[in-house]
Amino acid sequence: MPGPISAPIPTSIKLHKASRTLELGYADGQAFTLPAEYLRVMSPSAEVRGHGKPVLQTGKQHVALLGVEPAGRYALKLTFDDGHDSGLYSWDYLYQLATEQEQLWKAYLEQISDAGASRDPHTSTVRLLH
Repeated sequence: MPGPISAPIPTSIKLHKASRTLELGYADGQAFTLPAEYLRVMSPSAEVRGHGKPVLQTGKQHVALLGVEPAGRYALKLTFDDGHDSGLYSWDYLYQLATEQEQLWKAYLEQISDAGASRDPHTSTVRLLH
C-alpha cells in the first residue's frame, strides 16, 4: 500500500522585497507568486491557528516579508516585519497555499467581511446594534 503523496519541493525560492512576494518554482515548470499578506494571514503558527480555534488575522494588508530561511529539509521559516516569525511552512503546506490560493484568499476575505474587520491596519470598523 503506497504512502501519502507528498507535495513537490520547490526548486527555486525567491523573496521579492519590493513587491512583498515570495516566488516558488517547481521542477515541473509550475511557478507561484504568494503575497506576504496572504502568507502572514495563513501562517501555520499556533498564534494564528489558535490550537484548533483559528484567530482571524486583521490589519495585515501592508505586512512585508523580511526573511526566508530553511527549517531542516521540510519547511521554510518566514519572518515578517510585524515581528511574526513562529510559523514553519512545510513544503506540503506551501504547495497547498500556492495551488489553492484563489479559494483560500476568497474564504479569508469573506471571514474579514463577516467579522466586520479590515485588512488595513489604519482602519477599524464599528458595528452598531439596532
